[in-house]
Amino acid sequence: MEPSGEQRLRDKFQTGGIRVGQKLTPLLRRYVEAMEFFFIATADRNGNCDCSFRGGVPAVKALDDETLLFPDYPGNGAFQSLGNILENPRIGMLFIDFSHQQRLRINGKAEVLDDPSLCEWFPGSIQVVRVTVEEVYRNCSARIPKLVGM
Repeated sequence: MEPSGEQRLRDKFQTGGIRVGQKLTPLLRRYVEAMEFFFIATADRNGNCDCSFRGGVPAVKALDDETLLFPDYPGNGAFQSLGNILENPRIGMLFIDFSHQQRLRINGKAEVLDDPSLCEWFPGSIQVVRVTVEEVYRNCSARIPKLVGM
């Protein structure tokens, strides 16, 4: 079997990669819940990608060490990201704290839920997305601009 693209590049540049966890620690749960925004990456059944900004207070609720919820608020009505989730549950989430120059990536499987009891966590939301966490990893802080006043 041929090595993955990631492994081929690690071999080429002689790097070891990064440590990847499968669960959220209590510290990481507090971190994601404190964030006012994050970005999601999704793809449809054909692999066509979409990246979207998500925000609100709260932007994310950590139910346990492997389950996150985030709201879907009324917006432009295009449903590109959530439509992708209906076709392909894979999701990437990127949290960036520009004040402290930190970032966290979470990959997993998502599902769109129309559950009024879950929407109560996010007043004004029309539905929620539940993410089952599969990979959690911090990225290096290099090249994250420090923005003051955030």
